[in-house]
Amino acid sequence: MSNTSNFHPLSLSKGTAKNTILRPAQEIAFLASSSRRATKSLPKILVIVGPTASGKSALALKLAKKFNGEIVSADSRQIYRGMDIGTAKGKAQIAKSKIAHHLIDIKNPDEEYSLADYKRDALRAIRGILRRGKLPILVGGTGLYVKAIVENLDIPEVKADPKLRKEIKERIEKKGLDSVAEELLKLDPEAAYIVDLKNPRRVVRALEVAIQTGKPFTAQRKKGEPLFDALELGVKLPPVKLRQRIESRVDEMIRAGLVKEVQELLNKYGRTSVLINTIGYREIIDYLAAGCYSSLSLSKGGVQKCYPSTHSGNNIFEQSVPLKEISINQPNQHKSALPQEVAKQIKQNTWAYAKRQMTWFRKDKRINWIKSEKEAESLVKKFSLSFSDSIRESKM
Repeated sequence: MSNTSNFHPLSLSKGTAKNTILRPAQEIAFLASSSRRATKSLPKILVIVGPTASGKSALALKLAKKFNGEIVSADSRQIYRGMDIGTAKGKAQIAKSKIAHHLIDIKNPDEEYSLADYKRDALRAIRGILRRGKLPILVGGTGLYVKAIVENLDIPEVKADPKLRKEIKERIEKKGLDSVAEELLKLDPEAAYIVDLKNPRRVVRALEVAIQTGKPFTAQRKKGEPLFDALELGVKLPPVKLRQRIESRVDEMIRAGLVKEVQELLNKYGRTSVLINTIGYREIIDYLAAGCYSSLSLSKGGVQKCYPSTHSGNNIFEQSVPLKEISINQPNQHKSALPQEVAKQIKQNTWAYAKRQMTWFRKDKRINWIKSEKEAESLVKKFSLSFSDSIRESKM
């Protein structure tokens, strides 16, 4: 019978004598080494993150061509059909590239789509790509989507409390959204980095969960055992250059017909929560409400539709609201271009969003911030050397 009195869970490792007791510092090093070895035995995925307009999608396409990959979107707005120009889907480039893309155009703007839904769909897409012997490339700027996959977040199901939700909504209507957002941040300071504090539905849900559970909303999502060995690349530009790119892209979106796209979506789906809480769309919806912009080709029977503002009091939580109709022949009602002040507001809000994205991503120490496409290719090449082993693991 063997003597196990001196057995220690960390006493055995390659190159370590049997029954050798490791000191605390050695234990930490052993655990870190074991964790790296365990992760490297998992299926491999490439992750590309960064703020809006930084060039993530272009880099992903180039790497997908070079390393036989398929792209999985991690963008919370590109999942919606019809929201093409304002979300910079780049459908023409996607079609031209002939690279398979997943989780784009899978929902209508009047349909709900949760983080749990995204995790389920993304995992299904990634596993399908691995089965085909290709490299999954997760690309996007929605940090929580990326985190759900890379950290295998355990997303708890906290049921809605209609009474509590009604109370929070009433407080928003009386005190304003900013006041209730401050209330959330007192309970959960980290929510500033995860929750869109300008989105009433997100604020209500985060506060509802925090009050119901007695725990911060951001602490509800726990890391699980990793499912993949992920190489994370970050695309970062100097602030001045990024802001210039954002402003140029907004101008291009407007020239490409963003106002028309917004109006067509409103005609088809109404004023949905998704539309009024997406930068570029909500500012134009406010403009439509104030200026009743219309295109003669979109108007039916000589009637122009005007849409309520995204700040329209009690309608802030409505999925859609009735449309007021007025004659297009009224003076100063028909406008052929978006005023500069509206475009400027879109640019400012997009820039603020980009800064929030960078605040989020800077906290992730696993991200390799790259300075060039060549550097990205070098890192991926090293990472993909054992990719065939990764594929075998995924098929087991």
